[in-house]
Amino acid sequence: MTAINGRDLIAWGFEPGAWFKPAVAIANAMRAEGADDAAIRAHLRATEPSANPLALRTNALEFGVFLDAETEAERANAAAVIAHMDALMRVPTIVKGAVMPDACPSGSAEGTIPVGGAVACADAIHPGFHSADICCSVAITVFRRADDPKRVLDAMQAVTHFGPGGRHGVVRPPDAVMAGVMGNRFLAEFANIAVGHFASQGDGNHFAFVGHLASTGQVALVTHHGSRGLGAQLYRKGMAVARRHTAIVAPRIPAHNAWIRAESDDGRAYWEALQVVRDWTKASHYALHDRVARMLGNAVADRFWNEHNFVFRRDDGLYYHGKGATPSWRGFSADDDGRTLIPLNMAEPILIARHRDQPAALGFAPHGAGRNMSRRAYLRENAPSLPEGIDVRFFCGRPDLSELPGAYKDAARLRAQIATYDLAEVVDRVEPYGSIMAGDWEADAPWRRKAAAKRAAAQAAG
Repeated sequence: MTAINGRDLIAWGFEPGAWFKPAVAIANAMRAEGADDAAIRAHLRATEPSANPLALRTNALEFGVFLDAETEAERANAAAVIAHMDALMRVPTIVKGAVMPDACPSGSAEGTIPVGGAVACADAIHPGFHSADICCSVAITVFRRADDPKRVLDAMQAVTHFGPGGRHGVVRPPDAVMAGVMGNRFLAEFANIAVGHFASQGDGNHFAFVGHLASTGQVALVTHHGSRGLGAQLYRKGMAVARRHTAIVAPRIPAHNAWIRAESDDGRAYWEALQVVRDWTKASHYALHDRVARMLGNAVADRFWNEHNFVFRRDDGLYYHGKGATPSWRGFSADDDGRTLIPLNMAEPILIARHRDQPAALGFAPHGAGRNMSRRAYLRENAPSLPEGIDVRFFCGRPDLSELPGAYKDAARLRAQIATYDLAEVVDRVEPYGSIMAGDWEADAPWRRKAAAKRAAAQAAG
């Protein structure tokens, strides 16, 4: 089959211009996926730019700021967050925005959505706004009978996996989830990853946390992870589609702010893929929890979960993107029971909150404590030590000092801001016993050892 070129587009009646290069790429990608010429022409006609393509707004839209700053580090962080949001709120698809108390900049390019940021968009899904860690989320299981929290943490350590890659076939996703993966054109080629990464937790700030409910004393297990390699691959494909689309309709928009038109074939397929990934991630959390329950011989008394890196569609027809922002309105999902989880740090309680639907905050609350500085800056300026009285474990055996409590914002101040701005109502807490995180698995990675050997050899030779 011959490739489509610019002459073909002219023959189909399109006016040549700068948009032809991305249009040809889209046309050939659609043909490779089996689309006929009529479907390709219809798609290009729907995305053909007008004489005045979309551009960044000259002035940023106003946005809600629920972020207090008292110390020098807090003021520097807040200034950086606001600079990012000021650039972001010039993107033409965005109609509303807000930043939560845990906000901190994300990425080096201004105009990226900060962690703790939320925006509402008209007929647009921005893959860059939910990032590669799609559906990063927290889930809790409360056990019926009294149990030793150490035994619970030991069981979790035995069944989980942190670090890169997965562990193919240890636990298989539910058949309905796999049917969704195989039936979606964004996901079907990644079925092996959907199986291999299931019931694993990744790295970074993902954790398994064991503690007691402040209200009843019952033992609870909380996990924090996202969609792993499956979500990362969906993000990669989604960004490619978004950039092709945006290069036509808004060629001057920065690539990291590209979008897919929601009411298009691509948009509907991508939205469906997001829901499949959501189902996969929820099942991944509870697969781990269920394995722990079976090891303990204990029963599940209660459980719920919520995502904080996702896209939500509300009754107003807008698409609400939360990057590290917890939905705090009733009915944000079909399985919402009115409660969400807000973790702070490994030595602090995890907050159980009810929704407040604060309009100026677009109905969101913080997803955690957030940071005032990068991991590298924190390690450069501090000499962190493990917290006392907490059973802290690192899966790879080497502590990740950038995840210790001091790396995060002050938990008491963040909780006070939640109350001051009426972002969520705290109704219970999971008091900490201990937690598991990936740890600094990269320290012993082959490329690190090789680089260290080279440095040592160079020093010896010098």
